[in-house]
Amino acid sequence: MAARLTGLPVAGLVLAAGMLAGGCGIAASGTGGASFPDVSFGPSTGTTAAVTETRGALAGVLGEKSLQLGDPKVPFRPPESARLAAAPRAVYQVLLPNDPGHGFVSVYEFPDPATAASAGLEQAAYVGSGPGRIQFPPDTRFVIRQVGTTIVFYAWSPANSVDVRAADIQPALETLGTGIAVPR
Repeated sequence: MAARLTGLPVAGLVLAAGMLAGGCGIAASGTGGASFPDVSFGPSTGTTAAVTETRGALAGVLGEKSLQLGDPKVPFRPPESARLAAAPRAVYQVLLPNDPGHGFVSVYEFPDPATAASAGLEQAAYVGSGPGRIQFPPDTRFVIRQVGTTIVFYAWSPANSVDVRAADIQPALETLGTGIAVPR
């Protein structure tokens, strides 16, 4: 049977093998199209007075529920509206020992309270819309709060949270600043 593989079929196999090897090289090189540049993960803003104040307020309301706020150990970026995606941000994580992959809280900074409020409303409309909603599990609950010139965003899914203390994060955050409702 091997003697019959000549001419065009062999050339086709060689071409296919070359394309496969070349494709693996491109994918393995890490230069493929990422949805965000590497620098966009983790905190993208220096510690400004507004972010420091919001972080302190977060730690305070979470502390009332015996929850601790820390810095994430892994990169995290939630689905965001265009204005939030373009804003300087800091990401924190509520420490959940039984669920270290959840509890992320994002803080976005804007030049003034009116811009922050407008951006918060845009985020609420986005996560309430079809394109935004499909990026989250069906039972996801959203918290969007304005604290001065910052927007705090937190999303969690009761069905996907394995640490029972995750249920305490939302009510704690809902005492912070001014709430922005997500349309259903």
